[in-house]
Amino acid sequence: MKKKTGTAAPRAAKRRKGAVANRKPAPQRASAPRSPAAPGDAKAQIRRLKKQLAQAQARIDQLRASADTDFLLEIPNRRGFERELNRVIAYIKRYRASGAVIMLDVDRLKPINDSFGHAAGDSVLKAIVAALSRQIRSSDVIGRLGGDEFALLLWNLTETDAHAKAALLEQAVDRLSFVFRGRTVTTGASAGVAVLGPHSEAGRALEEADCAMYVRKAQRRHEA
Repeated sequence: MKKKTGTAAPRAAKRRKGAVANRKPAPQRASAPRSPAAPGDAKAQIRRLKKQLAQAQARIDQLRASADTDFLLEIPNRRGFERELNRVIAYIKRYRASGAVIMLDVDRLKPINDSFGHAAGDSVLKAIVAALSRQIRSSDVIGRLGGDEFALLLWNLTETDAHAKAALLEQAVDRLSFVFRGRTVTTGASAGVAVLGPHSEAGRALEEADCAMYVRKAQRRHEA
């Protein structure tokens, strides 16, 4: 009797491999298409996005305004004033208009701060801004360039008018008086003028007004 050779198992394995190879993959189910958003939902989303955009823009405008505004006095700071000055000069160059910058330095503010505190100095600055604002038009601009230094931007006036306005601004500040701890104190101001024309530049105009202000400050000391 012949012994069976061990070929049955390999043959069975080959048949299984062939069956696996010939087996067709099961067809994949197509995913159901997403249904488009209802018109009402899309409109609501658009309204929500528009509201968020408006809120973001309002916040940007608020931050931009705060960056250009003096926190204490609520008038333009140096950055805000220079921005307005550049805008006015561009207008003057285009339309051949006229204008002036008046630089104004407050006298005796440091002794007030040293003697009565910065709260007293702040109240003096607020009173000065109020006095200056009464002397200019709503279209003019007043800004704070530094601790005790202000600048005014005036539209449509001659050089003679600008110097006359500078004298009125000095007088308005000179007339102010304050009482701190039972003592009456006064301050003052010296003003310098730079006339704006078609060839003006912002930096040069501020420098010219600043130099004129220091000349005027020396003159007032001599007069006193």
